[in-house]
Amino acid sequence: MASSGEEPRSGSPGRAGTGTEPSSTADGAQLDAAEDFEVLEEEEEEEEEDLSELPPLEDVGRPPAPPREDAQPSEQDPQEWLDVLGSGLLKKKTLVPGQGVDTRPRKGQDVTVRLKATLEDGSVVEENPALTFTLGDCDVLQALDLCVQLLEMGETALIMSDAKYCYGTQGRSPDVPPNAALTLEVELLAARDTPDLELLSGKEKIELANRKRERGNFFYQQADYVLAINSYDIALKVIGSSSKVHFSPDEEAELLDVKVKCLNNLAASQLKLDHYEAALKSCNLVLEHQPGNIKALFRKGKVLAQQGEYREAIPILKAALKLEPSNKTIHAELSKLVKKHADQKNVETEMYRKMLGNPTAAGTPGKCKDKLPWSIPWKWLFGATAIALGGVALSVVIAARN
Repeated sequence: MASSGEEPRSGSPGRAGTGTEPSSTADGAQLDAAEDFEVLEEEEEEEEEDLSELPPLEDVGRPPAPPREDAQPSEQDPQEWLDVLGSGLLKKKTLVPGQGVDTRPRKGQDVTVRLKATLEDGSVVEENPALTFTLGDCDVLQALDLCVQLLEMGETALIMSDAKYCYGTQGRSPDVPPNAALTLEVELLAARDTPDLELLSGKEKIELANRKRERGNFFYQQADYVLAINSYDIALKVIGSSSKVHFSPDEEAELLDVKVKCLNNLAASQLKLDHYEAALKSCNLVLEHQPGNIKALFRKGKVLAQQGEYREAIPILKAALKLEPSNKTIHAELSKLVKKHADQKNVETEMYRKMLGNPTAAGTPGKCKDKLPWSIPWKWLFGATAIALGGVALSVVIAARN
């Protein structure tokens, strides 16, 4: 496994109900047009980095779409709809009653639902007879995660959601356009406690951690870095949990690889939020396991540079460049830091001169050009003569006393 990890593949298992990455986005596409090396860790099979640019990411929110003229009458009756968030952007209506409030699922449980998702024009973009996810972990569309908590066992409900709680401004190619509101028909089939992490096999733990990591990648691509961090943290919690099951050396190595990917992706998300100390900690944890991890070195150098620690950042970027001499992004970042460091040193030098009262060369009064370099100021000459005469007189007085 390469120490620097591989780039994200935007397509991953799951469809609209799971809220995973758009399946048609280019593999390993650059996630930030301003930062060619700001890429996430993904699966090993991708061999080369694709640093092509994506359009700038925008705020995932948008005003709610106006009601359609051909909307069903029930959609216009506010008495039948529950405004889940109080903003009118997420509403729920019961179609078939459930078995009582005490049968509602709890956060942290694994729930199974029947799902059908449609666009405003009636186009079906998702049908899943048994979608299972962990409630409250943001494993699926936010609209689904928020509303299923309100369902009773056996209840069938209609959920109308603004794009903000579905696929946002980016949509999901090819079937969900940008800024698309969705209508979800959901039936709660089952709810059960999640498996004990200590009893998971190596394969089960790896699969679970990877699902959480891939969800974090989806949120990162949606520019929702807070939820991305949440998913990466959950994945790391799974990996770091104690186990009563023996893992093979290969499983241990694969778990470590997933951990390194999560930490690298976590650092990338923390950098986006200017959480520099947290990002530095994440980079250091990667480097403890893989001292030659190029992305961790690069991001650590960037964190230190953002903090103005150019002296510490430059050798770290040099180490990354030594591992990958042809990387133009590291070259550019290093050149920029070297210049900033030189400018910083010049500013500090000038500040010290002013503090010590030493005028700069530009502020030094000009000397008369007609003076010879060996000319001696008359005041200095007069003072020296007076001192010499005083010394002679003192010698005479001492001799007279003797």
